Amino acid sequence: MEQNIGAGDPDGRAVASNRTVEAVVAALLFLFGAVFAYTSYKLGFRWAIEGPQSGFFPFYVSLIICAASAMILFHALRDRGPRGAAAFVERGQLRQVLHVLLPAGVFVLGIQLIGIYVASVLYIVVFMRWLGKYSWLKSSLLAVAIIVAFFFMFEVWFQVPLYKGLWDLTSWTGY
Repeated sequence: MEQNIGAGDPDGRAVASNRTVEAVVAALLFLFGAVFAYTSYKLGFRWAIEGPQSGFFPFYVSLIICAASAMILFHALRDRGPRGAAAFVERGQLRQVLHVLLPAGVFVLGIQLIGIYVASVLYIVVFMRWLGKYSWLKSSLLAVAIIVAFFFMFEVWFQVPLYKGLWDLTSWTGY
């Protein structure tokens, strides 16, 4: 029995159908495979005297990806049945996914700029405050405690430096 999560909800309108999502993903995978096949072709995809050239295996794997995605695209475009027309995601569901996906994207950018430690503190505080509804004090103390523990574990005990970011806000620590 299929469950319709958005039924009766004003945000229960479909954003995309199964057919549309399958076609877009198949086209992107085909593009991915084609780029890798071209790059592997430039590296050399034949069998040389000393064995396979460096692009040999990636080239043929890329061809398999292209063939599989072409078949999926063909079937997605041909599918006119109720499964293909069914909603892949509804507005309310998409909103919930974006509530996690967008901050995660900002977190990844933050790692590049301010490093993994400072970005992680901010990420934990924001999620605890926004989704968990914890107080600013509890969120901040717990986030700092977790990241200080990770800092000691990686930087001090294991001596594995983690990325500090372009702006390196942790330079005062001496690590």
